[in-house]
Amino acid sequence: MKALPRPPFFETSVKCYLYGDGVLDYALAVDAAAKRYDIDVIFIAPLTDIRRVKEHTERLLVFAPHMDPLRPGRGMADVLPEAIQAAGAAGVMLNHCEKPMTLSALEATIKRANELDLVTLACANSIAEAKAVAQLGPDILNPEPAELIGGDEPSDMGFVKATLKAVKDLAPDTLVEQAAGVRTGPQVYDFIMAGNDGAGAASGILKASDPQATLDDMIGHVGKAKDDLARIRKEEHEHENC
Repeated sequence: MKALPRPPFFETSVKCYLYGDGVLDYALAVDAAAKRYDIDVIFIAPLTDIRRVKEHTERLLVFAPHMDPLRPGRGMADVLPEAIQAAGAAGVMLNHCEKPMTLSALEATIKRANELDLVTLACANSIAEAKAVAQLGPDILNPEPAELIGGDEPSDMGFVKATLKAVKDLAPDTLVEQAAGVRTGPQVYDFIMAGNDGAGAASGILKASDPQATLDDMIGHVGKAKDDLARIRKEEHEHENC
């Protein structure tokens, strides 16, 4: 059975900013914040660190940064789906702009992930690509313009709302997160309150002057959004029953 995150959720990764013990140190900090605010967090670990992160954390949904659609047997330097699952991965990120895939390869890889109950988090570079990817049935879709990734500005709210509507119109059960260029907790909060199921950041945390404080601020704002959404739903329910 797939281990899907409970919205609102947070997602982060180390990309190649960290390696070795630095990956585990960051994972432990993320795990502590996830427990502190009772938030599900997707942690995209380097392939070499999946097992280590999984074995030393409690609240993280550990994902691989990529996999290939092959099956056990021949293959050199490919990422075998069964292997990342055996290492402890609950899911996989696919089609990130730094590891792009053709739509046909993405479709085949999503199907392989579904065979193993691995959660798929697929990226899209534009509204048009988000529509195409949504029709392939990923569990989570992250629409993020490539030019904003690693930058200082997040997606504007027009893009955020347009991609959210485009994906939900085609695949209402697909979770949508926003992540490109996120630098602050309030940005995370605004994206979730706009209707997204989650938000994420990598360089926005790891390149910050105080990564620990930035991490806590972002996950704390996911917790704030969670509480505010629960309050709004309660008020709407009470109003309906008046």
